[in-house]
Amino acid sequence: MLQGRRAGRGIGALALALAAAGPLAAQEEAGVTRSYGYTNFGELKYPESFEHLDYVNPDAPKGGEISIWAQGNFDSFNQYAMAGVPAALNTIGTERIMTSFDDDPYGLYCLMCTSLEYPEDLSWVTFHLRDDVTFQDGTPVTAEDIAFTSNLFLTQGIPEYRRIVEGFYESVEVIDPHTIKFTFKPDSSRRDRIGLAGTTPVFSKAWFEAREQRLDESTLEPFMSTGPYVLDSYDFNRRVVYKRNPDYWGEDLPLNRGRNNFDRIRVEYFGDTDAAFEGFKSGEYTFRIEDKAQNWAERYDFPNIQNGSVIKEEIPDGSVGTRLSWVFNLDREKWQDKRVREAIGLAFNFEWTNRTIFYDLYTQPVSYWFGTDLAATGAPSDGERALLQPLVEEGLFDADILTEEAVVPEAHDPGSNRISRGALREAGKLLEEAGWTIGDDGIRRNAQGQPLELVIIQTNPTYDRMVNPFLQNLQLMGVQGRLERVDTSQYVERRRSGAFDLANQAFAMDFEPSLGLFQWYGSATADDSSRNLMRLRNEGVDRLLQEVLEAKTLDDLKTATRTVDRALRHTRFDIPLWYNDKTFVAHYDMYGHPETMPPLALGQFDFWWYDQEGADALRAKGVLR
Repeated sequence: MLQGRRAGRGIGALALALAAAGPLAAQEEAGVTRSYGYTNFGELKYPESFEHLDYVNPDAPKGGEISIWAQGNFDSFNQYAMAGVPAALNTIGTERIMTSFDDDPYGLYCLMCTSLEYPEDLSWVTFHLRDDVTFQDGTPVTAEDIAFTSNLFLTQGIPEYRRIVEGFYESVEVIDPHTIKFTFKPDSSRRDRIGLAGTTPVFSKAWFEAREQRLDESTLEPFMSTGPYVLDSYDFNRRVVYKRNPDYWGEDLPLNRGRNNFDRIRVEYFGDTDAAFEGFKSGEYTFRIEDKAQNWAERYDFPNIQNGSVIKEEIPDGSVGTRLSWVFNLDREKWQDKRVREAIGLAFNFEWTNRTIFYDLYTQPVSYWFGTDLAATGAPSDGERALLQPLVEEGLFDADILTEEAVVPEAHDPGSNRISRGALREAGKLLEEAGWTIGDDGIRRNAQGQPLELVIIQTNPTYDRMVNPFLQNLQLMGVQGRLERVDTSQYVERRRSGAFDLANQAFAMDFEPSLGLFQWYGSATADDSSRNLMRLRNEGVDRLLQEVLEAKTLDDLKTATRTVDRALRHTRFDIPLWYNDKTFVAHYDMYGHPETMPPLALGQFDFWWYDQEGADALRAKGVLR
């Protein structure tokens, strides 16, 4: 598992871009706005001219190395293809026309552009590109490269992406080498238009054509882009190293001051988490994000902790809470009855798991927008009911969604894993109603005599302590459950092909949910998606997602998002597991970070820096070689 903080934003390797709109310090001529940035709601945090981001150390030193770990193996540097297992951090050298900052959840700012122009109806956008942007091989970036890359994603992007954005553009027009215009189709999502055009990755047309490279095929080198880091070396399944590009075009931009500080970023691969932990103790790598509560509570007492050579930090996470869940494979008939899914969910005792295994360090994520004001709470508001009422009348949701409080997981006794008699009775009642009756042998079967069986796929043996008690509770219900541990490549393939009953999924939402929701929950992506892993096909949900897209004010967005959250929880397609509102970080005492951290990212590769004196002291003590 790659050690990195979850993204609080919607701009990522496979995610759709976070959209933005609204003129801030902009010039308006004949109904056309010219600006340096773009936001849908409120105002941009930063003015056009600023010296540096508020959350960086503008005088951070450059140099040194940061090293992390990843689990498993890799055989490609292409994050955008279904084939192959991509190397960790393979997109670290990728940039876009516009960029976002970790203390402004709604804003986008020019990076490769000097300005953008757009009309009030957002029917088009024109980007005026900088004339000094170069690819990592020194060749200039032109509008032709941007048009080429845009078409590349529309024609060769992963299917779930193409299904969402196909037909988005009326045209992509190269005006001159440094001017490009995107014209949008009238029925495309208004709030996503400029964000999609501005934050699609930019690659070199010449590089792709010279190699006859496709976006949907694996590659042994990262795509040629413009970012501050390039591939230095790799050893398959053991190590990959990236180095800072000394000729990076954007080094002196104010928005990059105090950023991209490491000379090298090294990733060490390990076959399992125990080996990785031992590797950290011995200094094989120097920066670790701990995702195991038991480790954090019990195992960070080794000598280098005791003598101060390794520092432990708990850094607050202000991003949207990631909902780590087990998701049901809804393509399998036995999981298509909501009563069955609800009964199975009753078998997970989070309270006991948290106390016994997680040392009360975690919280169960009750919402897909956990920890924000986008989460549904209590009974529906008037605004939510107005959106839900027509869907209930059409039979797309049960009537109780209009009156009952938003679904939350069943609370269990933390003193024992075994669920209460009441929960056991409720589970039995739901299963009986769904046609799964229990026999003299204690096994539930349907009318055809087939037993109710459940297979959970996992790669990590450290989760056995959590999975096995869950399976024991399933057995009490008459459900035959088992854990199948597979290697990384098998895990990826089985998730893609649907060869599972339950599998892990981490739902990472945005502060400004929009078009990307259809990748997560839209029926159009259910056949082949790395996000809609549960294969959700629900017309009611689809129509509510459209309400989110059409929200014109922040209040409208919040109401629509809360309604989507309520509806998703109502379907019970997942079993929420846990969430940590802090990031557990351990590192050798050779790194620094700003005293005030931004709310939306840990930023260890972005704005942390190397402390040469600290590193020298560790070597003098013999801690590091």
